[in-house]
Amino acid sequence: MMIIKKLLFIAIASLTVFLICSFVFLNQTVDITCTDHNCSGEYQGEEFINGDDIAHQFSNKMSRIVGDKLKELFKNEKYSKVDFDNIEMSTLGMGSGKVIYYLKIPFIRVENKCDAYTSFDHVGGWNHAPALSQRKQQLQKALKPNHILDISDLKTTPEGLQEHWIQWKNKITQSMCD
Repeated sequence: MMIIKKLLFIAIASLTVFLICSFVFLNQTVDITCTDHNCSGEYQGEEFINGDDIAHQFSNKMSRIVGDKLKELFKNEKYSKVDFDNIEMSTLGMGSGKVIYYLKIPFIRVENKCDAYTSFDHVGGWNHAPALSQRKQQLQKALKPNHILDISDLKTTPEGLQEHWIQWKNKITQSMCD
């Protein structure tokens, strides 16, 4: 009888979490596609939910996917890095409560595997300056000895999104690079 009560409790708790998560992501769409030349995508939905900058979390999702794509390209000997100068960002509707956040992260080919970058991240602010020095400090543990982070200039949208994009050589994927 005790096992049935525990299972019932777990089932109810799981359903509650599912319903809460479903409510949070209701009326939001996220679409990201990658090619060998770029990753691009769009978030449409609420800017903030319960005080959290939900729309800006699209940058996190894009960073993970771009990092995965750079590793895939590396594995396929298509050595690449992000082309910071040609990143496209727009945040239509920012400040209105609903936003369309578009990102395009282009890649450029490099000759040699040790000139490639296989990890990618960002530090940004939704209507505030990014905490770049803190992010640099957090990422130091991800670097190989004597390696540095490659950080973009500050990218901004007219509506107020501010981002620094960051790439580096992944310690595992590029272990052969000194």
